[in-house]
Amino acid sequence: MENREYNADLIIKNCSILTPDFNVIDDQSVVIKNNNIIDIGSADLLSDIYQSRETLNGNGKLVMPGLIDAHTHTCQQLLRGRIADEYPMIWTRIMVPFESNLQEKDVYISSQLSCLEMIKSGTTAFIDAGGRHMHKVAESVLESGLRGVITCSTMDSGRDIPDTMKSSTEENIRKNRQLYNDFHGTGDGRLDVWFSLRSIITCSPDLIKKVFETAKECSTRVQSHMNEYPNEISYCLENFKMRPYEYLESIGVLDENFLGAHSILLSENEMDIIKTYNSKIVHCPISNSGKGIPKTPSLMQKGIGVGFGTDGAGHSGLSLFDQMKVFKSLMRAFWGVPIFDPVVMPSKNILEMATAGGAKAMLREHQLGTLEVGKKADMILINIDQPHIYPTHNLLNTLIESVNSNDVTDCIVDGKIVMKNREVLTLDEEKIKYESKLAMKELSIRANI
Repeated sequence: MENREYNADLIIKNCSILTPDFNVIDDQSVVIKNNNIIDIGSADLLSDIYQSRETLNGNGKLVMPGLIDAHTHTCQQLLRGRIADEYPMIWTRIMVPFESNLQEKDVYISSQLSCLEMIKSGTTAFIDAGGRHMHKVAESVLESGLRGVITCSTMDSGRDIPDTMKSSTEENIRKNRQLYNDFHGTGDGRLDVWFSLRSIITCSPDLIKKVFETAKECSTRVQSHMNEYPNEISYCLENFKMRPYEYLESIGVLDENFLGAHSILLSENEMDIIKTYNSKIVHCPISNSGKGIPKTPSLMQKGIGVGFGTDGAGHSGLSLFDQMKVFKSLMRAFWGVPIFDPVVMPSKNILEMATAGGAKAMLREHQLGTLEVGKKADMILINIDQPHIYPTHNLLNTLIESVNSNDVTDCIVDGKIVMKNREVLTLDEEKIKYESKLAMKELSIRANI
């Protein structure tokens, strides 16, 4: 055996696995080589076939696809705890001073802290909505080992936006194209760069059209905050005589490469438009709960895929397990109770949104979102041998009801272990926490928040 050649890079032995059809199978092993899953099957059978450079003991653990945060703001980690229980307008009083005072060092430590929190809470991939100094976010992603999508924050108008946060159409496109040229496809393909609109209300028609045009030239995607606030709907009705998705359809830019974050305040026609163009949407349950309840059951009935996002630490933590718990309760209370439908949002559907739904939002469902041979080895291990989890009649329900971020023991991205037994291997946790505390204090004083 000592002279036998390795035919695998990593094997997770004797674990339970979450299958693509959301069943749980015990006594399995997962075999990884060259960043991909190459085999899944009986632990006893595979132990005779593969010899690996590295192994993880899966006893008492569930292996499942890594969670995908399809809408977050890694630049807002230093805003944690500041905007809850505040009267409007939070945007003008807190968010604008905060963001306009961000320096490169702030963005770097904020994104480092974000990556650290995501790894420790079971998130293996994310989509960042964009901000300032996004090249520093790119550096953090590459160092952390995570998989990510980043973009620049794109604004050229808006009554409440200071001039320091606005740029001309040409400058907005130049910055985003530069980010694309420097970082798209880096980290062995772990990092993608998209184009973005901060929102329709802060982007002129000329900038909107140019963003979509340039993204198409670069063969990449576009994301935007959509249908999040009533004033956004009013703006579109007053200026275009159409609702936001109707406006984008009217200028011919919608397709399967568009991602609309939030998408809470949707009309029936807008939902049909999303389905027609196969555009993607993302809900952020905790953040959205203060603005409205999304029409997720109707979206699902129409066959529209939905992903989950956290909306960044300013609105909640970066735990998708927390988002799933809140979402289950919101759906049951708002949509289920009035029509006495206790299964208006089953646990299986919620888990799918946090995994395969996020993969679809990233347009990587052929690579991510499920544990299947040939897909990228992005997965997490959960310690299920604990009194708040096991025994259980239904582990899917318990994953939603009881599991939390601290139950994630190991995290694997692109076939590489980035966290083992709760220790993050790619980032210096103590250093990041210390520097974040100093940065938060300095930024708070500078921004006067």
